[in-house]
Amino acid sequence: MGLFSKKDKEDDASFHSGTTTPPTTAQRTLDTTEKGMEDDGPTHIYNFKVIAMVLIVSLGGMIFGYDTGQISGFLEMDDFLRRFGENGAFSPSREGTIVGLLSIGTLLGAIIAAPIADRLGRRMCILIGNVVFWIGMIVQMSATRHWYQIAIGRWVAGLGVGALSVLTPMYMSETAPKNIRGSMVSCYQLFITLGILVADAINLGTKNINGPASWRITMGIGFVWSVIMATGIWLLPESPRWVYRRGNIEKARETIAGVYGTSQNHSAVNRELREIKAKFDVEQQGGHHPWYEVFTGPRMTYRVLLGAVLQMFQQLTGANFFFYYGTTIFNSVGISDSFVTATILGAVNFVCTFGGLWVVENVGRRKALIFGGFWMFIMFMVFASVGHFLLNENRDTHTAGTVMIVFACLFIAGYASTWAPIVWCVVGELYPTRYRAKAMGIATASNWIWNFLIAFFTQFIVNDIDYRYGYVFAACNFTGALIAYFFLCEHQGRTLEEIDTMYILHVKPWKSSSWTPPENEELVTADALALTSGARGIKKADAAGMESERRVENMQVPPATATHGIHDVSGTDFVPESTRAADGRPPNIGE
Repeated sequence: MGLFSKKDKEDDASFHSGTTTPPTTAQRTLDTTEKGMEDDGPTHIYNFKVIAMVLIVSLGGMIFGYDTGQISGFLEMDDFLRRFGENGAFSPSREGTIVGLLSIGTLLGAIIAAPIADRLGRRMCILIGNVVFWIGMIVQMSATRHWYQIAIGRWVAGLGVGALSVLTPMYMSETAPKNIRGSMVSCYQLFITLGILVADAINLGTKNINGPASWRITMGIGFVWSVIMATGIWLLPESPRWVYRRGNIEKARETIAGVYGTSQNHSAVNRELREIKAKFDVEQQGGHHPWYEVFTGPRMTYRVLLGAVLQMFQQLTGANFFFYYGTTIFNSVGISDSFVTATILGAVNFVCTFGGLWVVENVGRRKALIFGGFWMFIMFMVFASVGHFLLNENRDTHTAGTVMIVFACLFIAGYASTWAPIVWCVVGELYPTRYRAKAMGIATASNWIWNFLIAFFTQFIVNDIDYRYGYVFAACNFTGALIAYFFLCEHQGRTLEEIDTMYILHVKPWKSSSWTPPENEELVTADALALTSGARGIKKADAAGMESERRVENMQVPPATATHGIHDVSGTDFVPESTRAADGRPPNIGE
């Protein structure tokens, strides 16, 4: 029995059989037609069900953050060094392998999770991801002397963490009300920061314990978050978009009504169901769509690359330079208790992420990424300059170290309120439903590739060029801000369908904030345009795309049967009014 329903109408086994049972036209007509008088009362999106969803699903971020925070402390614990180091210390290669293999696992987990989630559902895949994580943790905790057992265990755990890094934002973006979608998806990052902070605090409390309990206690507590998530996910409904595609329209209606806090016949519920229905109907007409269509679909190459590049630059901000090696870094600059410093950084990261939840809905995604990139550029320039020019001379290293901590905190504040939560939010919104799982898997894999490269090579690079390494991150932050300015449209306050339309119509990113979708017309979306296998032949007609005539090559589009080209409840297909020729016939779209 779930939080969103009094009684489950379907056996869960039927959902996860892997068999698609799309709704018939009659079913779609019945279930998306208003039943009696439509309810137009207020919505109540801040309800217990939504809060429970955020707290349970966002634990996927807690699991990742906790694992990131704990390894930073382990690398400085005496017992961990004696057992797994070389003569009481780690070589750069051994340290990089232990830290970095988690990221290799997450890379594979992110890629594998997408097709499994499409076949078995988001909830089942979340459970599988947690079980894999448990296996990896057991392998690590049972290690006694062999460092490679820790490394292999982190790789296995990474498979689960990587899967959750795709599934958490995906589930949130498909289920959340559009008004608070950005904040809900950004809670994934908030829980990452909470996990880092909790791990730092526990390490601070256990670091002086003699024996393996100093690190095994911290590691064992990591099970708690995963067990809560794996159990709690069954109290939540499946993604309404996924269950609709499996033929259970009433379950989709029930879930949408639950998150909006309304009756099942509320206008907001009916409107969202009609949008899901329209996208699904057109998609079904296109027949089989091969995997490579994630690149050949309407403006999909651009968006897949954009998502991957944004995830890459999120790592190249340099934040994990502090989170993976923070304890080691501040120990090297003469700070007496580097565990305390790492905990302070974790606290700044966590608190400032709350600001990010406000920024994402009130400032906007694009503006925040631009400002955040320039802010972090300045902070890293100062951090690197102080570290290179002052620490290498016979001066008061304590003063220089204090300055570095201050600017590290200012950097973390900017990162936590901009690039950390907003990139996850943007990637969850970039793609249409048909391609979302695969495209998000590719984008998230990019994040983990660069996560690994930073984790593995940081010690080698710092040993060679010391804190000049910070100049590399400063340059990347500057470049990331430019990428956001020239290539990312503003998503704030828009439905997923409107975001899809902006990219298809080639709306200029710097004009996207003022772009207004055509009134009383069906939006031109990827699902509406890609009617042929492979999704080829879609071309741009006008850079702004607002007044242009468009053609779809080699495509037959049935005429609209409702005013302004909107779908009627019988399931008849549409042609947007703005795309019709002067004589009313469906035009061809292209240049």
